[in-house]
Amino acid sequence: MGCEPIRRASDPALVEDAARAIRLDALSDRHFRTLTAFIESEVGIRLPPSKRTMVEGRLRRRVKALGLHDLDDYARFVFDRGGLASESVQLIDCMTTNKTDFFREPEHFHMLAQKIMPQLLAQRRSRTDRLNVWSAASSIGAEAYTIAMVLADLAKVESFHFRILGTDICSAALEQAKRAIYPEEMLAPTPPAMRERYVMRSRNPARREARIVPELRRLTRFERLNLMDSSYPADDDMDVIFCRNVLIYFSAATQHAVVANLCRHLRPGGYLLLGHSESMAGAKQPGLRQIASTVYRREGGRA
Repeated sequence: MGCEPIRRASDPALVEDAARAIRLDALSDRHFRTLTAFIESEVGIRLPPSKRTMVEGRLRRRVKALGLHDLDDYARFVFDRGGLASESVQLIDCMTTNKTDFFREPEHFHMLAQKIMPQLLAQRRSRTDRLNVWSAASSIGAEAYTIAMVLADLAKVESFHFRILGTDICSAALEQAKRAIYPEEMLAPTPPAMRERYVMRSRNPARREARIVPELRRLTRFERLNLMDSSYPADDDMDVIFCRNVLIYFSAATQHAVVANLCRHLRPGGYLLLGHSESMAGAKQPGLRQIASTVYRREGGRA
């Protein structure tokens, strides 16, 4: 009686078998359309057919976590067997992209320090007025903590109070933002003097992690918020709103609606900063005047 030869992981036949298994574990066209329509209606993110491989790759983690058979079984569980109520948060988390960096698009932070903040401080009725800043697509918190570093440095000289709100649709990203622990290499764009003041390194050098100091964590809070909602449960006295690199995933009509909603929370004289590929979303909004590339100032009364 013969024996089957031992096949190593590097065996081309094994690789082909694995690739074939992945190809077979694919969403049907119907389930892909159902899933992507749900995501766009719930959170505004468009997932065209070109994103299909990405969608399937991300969902395989949920298939494994739930002990389901394959991707179509997952889709049936969510949309046909009542699983959406318990799975919607995880499904949305899978489909969101949390690309972010400290001091991303740094010219915005130069403008915040050198132009926006001097103008806002000059407008204060009282030196005790608090300045409120909102990072409206905060992801894992890098943008919100970058803003906190910039404002904390200025506050040492100008003596003002501030608070920062960070919001995002992704629950997992928000949990990391609250922990404020990041790989050391992620903090590399932070100016050395700020890293020295506002970042604590792990006691275990092998972990190569760092954490934002408690001083800034106390001034920054994070909450879950869906930009697709018709209204936002946020304060309506924001001095600065950052909403960068999220509108590009939305349709033009949704972009306009989101910017209009954000402006309702922006004080007259306050500033809205969008991502560098999102200038048209702000340019078409009544009540906003462009003062620099993707930087807008709200004028007059309510937008």
